[in-house]
Amino acid sequence: MSTATYTPRLQKKYHEEVIPALQKKFSYKSIMQVPRITKICLNRGVNGAVADKKLIDIALDELTTITGQKAVSTMSKKDISNFKLRKNMPIGARVTLRGVKMYEFLDRLIASALPRVRDFKGVNEKAFDGRGNYTLGVTEQIIFPEIDIDKVSKITGMDITFVTTAKNNEEAYELLTEMGMPFRNKNKD
Repeated sequence: MSTATYTPRLQKKYHEEVIPALQKKFSYKSIMQVPRITKICLNRGVNGAVADKKLIDIALDELTTITGQKAVSTMSKKDISNFKLRKNMPIGARVTLRGVKMYEFLDRLIASALPRVRDFKGVNEKAFDGRGNYTLGVTEQIIFPEIDIDKVSKITGMDITFVTTAKNNEEAYELLTEMGMPFRNKNKD
């Protein structure tokens, strides 16, 4: 049995290129101060899940296929009679990626999924929350190569949130740019 462990391409890039670049730019004294991505959360609300329970299963299967990790359903928090919604009914799907699977997903997202978006000019750089987290809205799940277009019954979107240890938007922006995220205005300085 070999003791060599697998390291994703982007994780290696982070340690070899991103840490030195960010340390130089923000003049951090320690590499522990350099921001890093801690997790990536995918969240998807399912329209019509109250009427048709199979839609939740389809959403769970698609998220599991895209990420390689089992997705869980999200439950409603309260009753809303106008929408025929009861508390604890499944209304969406979510999955949280950390470690190797997170870097693998990020690599696939940047290298193959985002370039497949129609009229792609880069992702919006204004979607930071002020605390160093970035949320990317994807309108079609078929941009992911893992999804078989012939089996898709309904095109839906999802939110992808990148949670980082950055203290502000500028640090998070630089971190994601160094990791290869294709922002629209790269030369805004």
